[in-house]
Formats: sequence, C-alpha cells, structure tokens
Amino acid sequence: MRIFFVTPEASPCSRVGGLGDVSYHIPKALAAKGHQVTVLVPKYRMSEEFVLSPLEGLTTEIDLTISRRTATYFRYDLPGAHSIILVGSNDFFDRPGIYGNEFGDYDDNAERFIFFSKAAFAAISKLNDGTEKTIAHSHDWPTGLVPMLIKAKANEAPGLSSVGTVFTYHNLANQGTFPYYDFAMTGLDWSHFTYQGLEFHGNLNLTKAGLLGAHLITTVSHRYARETLGPEGQGLEGVLKERRRDLRSVLHGVDYDLWNPATDPLIAAHFDVGDLAGKAKCRASLTRLFGLNDDGQPIAAVVSRLLPRKGFDLIAKAMPELLKLPFKLIFMGTGEDHFISFLRETAQANPGKVGLKLSHDPPLIHQIMAGGDILLVPSRFEPCGLEQLYALKYGTVPVVRATGGLDDTVTDELTKPGSGTGYKFTDYKPEALLETLSKAISDYADTGRWRELMIRAMREDYSWERAAGAYEEIYVQALAAAAKVKEG
Repeated sequence: MRIFFVTPEASPCSRVGGLGDVSYHIPKALAAKGHQVTVLVPKYRMSEEFVLSPLEGLTTEIDLTISRRTATYFRYDLPGAHSIILVGSNDFFDRPGIYGNEFGDYDDNAERFIFFSKAAFAAISKLNDGTEKTIAHSHDWPTGLVPMLIKAKANEAPGLSSVGTVFTYHNLANQGTFPYYDFAMTGLDWSHFTYQGLEFHGNLNLTKAGLLGAHLITTVSHRYARETLGPEGQGLEGVLKERRRDLRSVLHGVDYDLWNPATDPLIAAHFDVGDLAGKAKCRASLTRLFGLNDDGQPIAAVVSRLLPRKGFDLIAKAMPELLKLPFKLIFMGTGEDHFISFLRETAQANPGKVGLKLSHDPPLIHQIMAGGDILLVPSRFEPCGLEQLYALKYGTVPVVRATGGLDDTVTDELTKPGSGTGYKFTDYKPEALLETLSKAISDYADTGRWRELMIRAMREDYSWERAAGAYEEIYVQALAAAAKVKEG
C-alpha cells in the first residue's frame, strides 16, 4: 500500500508527547512490512537540525481566504525505514513550540493547521497517481480537515476518490475548536457548516471534520473507544455513536529494541525472565538516585506530567494515609505549580521515604522502570498510556485505575489471582487507591508470588509490529469503503 501518515508531530523531527512517538514507530513498522510510507508533518524550528532535501516540484499556493501562503516541502529519509515530508512556512512554523509557548496556545492555530492540512492534501493529490492502493491516515484535530477535503474534493484529482481515509483521535480533551469565521479558511462550501457537519455549538470543530470525513475512525484503546461513546466523548459522543460501526481501536506499542531490560544500556544491570538478579542491582541504584532509605520496602514510582487528569488530585488527598504505608514513593515529572509545591513539601518533610525529580528525563525513566517495584498510575482518564507498557516489560508491577488503555493492558491480580499482571481499582476515590496499593504492598512480601507476577508482566507483548498489523487490516477495510463509495 501507499500510505500517507499525516500528523502534527513526528519523531525524530518533532515531538511533544506520545503522538510524536506513534508517528515514528507505526510508519517504521509498516515500512518493515513492505508498504511505501510517507509521513507528512509541519517543518518546525526544531526540525532545522536535520539535513533536509527541498522538493521544489511540490511547491503549492494555499488560499486561506484571509491570505495566500506558499507551502514548501522538504524530504528527510530515515535509513531503512520510511520517509518524512516536512511542510514549511516560516510565518507559521518557525517558532519555539509546536502548539504554543509558555504563555499558552498560539492565537493563530486555526490558520496554521488549516494551512498544513490543505498543504498535506495538495501533496497527497500530486503524489498519488491512482495506480496504487493509497491510504491517508490523519491524527488528531490539527489534521482533521484532511479526510474531509479528500471526501469533498474527490473528483478534483485523478485517483483521489480511491484513497482510503482513516482518522485517529488520541485524546478528545483537545478538539481544535475555533470561532465560526475560521471555517472560511477551509475552502469548503458553507453547506458543510451545520450541526450535521463541522459546526459545533456555533464554532468550527476540526476533530469533527475528521470524524465525519474519514472512511474509518480509530482510537488508541478498546476501553477508550467505549468511554468516548459517553461522557468522555467531550460533546462528540453523538457523532461517534452515529459512526459506531466505523470505529476501531488499536493499542499503542513499545519499541523493544529501546525498552528491554536484557539489553538496555541506560540501566545499572541487565535482567530478563530467566534471570532477575539484575533487578536488585537496578533497585539499589534507584534508591541512591532518589536518596531513599534502603530497608527492603517496595518502591512505588509515579512517572507522569503533574496534572489533575493524571490523578494528582487523588494522590494529594490520599497522601496522609499513603505516608503510613510500608513502602517508598518516588515522583518524576513536571506540570502545574501547585502540584510541584505540594510534592516538594512532601518530599522535604519525609526524607528517605519520598523522592522527587522535577524534570522530564528520558534516561531516568529507564532507570525508574528497571529499579522500581510498583508503577502507580491513578489517572482520571487515560486514552492509552505508555508508562504502564514500559513497566510491564521491566517487571515493575502497575497499580492503575481501570480507565482507557490502563484497563486494556493490565490484568487485575485482585480479580484473577495467579494470572494477573498488575492491580486495578475503579472508583476515583482516595479509599480505592489506598486499598489497592495496600494489597500490592502486602503481596510484595510473598516473594514467590511476586516473582511469578513480575514474570507474567514481562512476558506481555505490546510491540509496534502487533499494532502495525492491526492498522493493515483497518487500511484494507478503508480501501474497500472507498471503493464502495466510488461505485455509488
């Protein structure tokens, strides 16, 4: 297949969070299966460190109604993998951040990403000659306009009507909602701006464009797909219910070349399911890094942005009782100032028991996963999550709230004793967190049972190859849907 992967961020050229990783690993895994994969992404300032080749034949004038901008295109080839086409416009993308800066989102984000979507559409139109099975796979609100443009303008370019389109929403908390007058920049007829189209409470909603325009819709976990048919749909649950038959879910994956305790160069000692001895050395190293008392109590780690949706309001409420439990607690992350202040005060008041690193430090994440005993993820909602997948591979047992991908990827030892890979609680209440964590700490004392739990966790397979195989099937279905529409 000829696959165009349209995304607002893609490693190694640009990254804010998990989407940047997904936009590297899925194309890489699909290319390894023999598909021709091209990632389309804006050319941000951070991309300048890479050696890019201009694609002069693709230069396109983009009409935004309020202005005309020239889209320039650059190519970056990843050795043995896929290629990246970066869409340039200095006014829009030569900035410190992708979506905003320290003061918030950029005021012209509608204009920036409508421009990018139209430029990506133009590139797909020119590069697709209709002779191959072609897929346009768009991600989140910044690219939601792409499948709608393909649907609305299918007759304007050879082969465009045969393109199968897929739209993936990673988190409906961010939908790309802008004032109604920004709709004019899309170039679509105003007949599309109705409650059955791109209108959303009087505004333009670019996620809705993707949901309505694509042949198939995907999201990042089975549980999150179900949740977004209800309140987690954030107002779009009605649209998703109407398109329920076209909704699929594919869990994120892990690059086990990078995340593997048997080969990881960033950890103190190597280990695997056949020899867990290195885990103790990693644990001792982690104890020193965080200044903990090494008295044999389990180490529970929280690796996360410090935000309410990540469960930090729950942790704050539970903290007085948490401090009474026989375990050590470490935190690594950055986020909201009041959580930073709270954790600083807690760590200062409990030296040796609570450790804190206020940073996003990728090598340290590896060391935490290797040396920790428990990973605590009490998120209010979590579309998929990656940290629990890393923890499973390193035998660091997840204790999670049963929401989104956390529910899908962790088997509960409490309800399925002897076959679990972690512990889950459902109610978003301090009491539920404390009860479940207390049970995990108690089970830790049973070394034989805990060892078997660790081994089951480490044997779980969440490879990107598995995810790419699922997308292959979805792409075939999208091509069939496109052919059905073409036939009338």
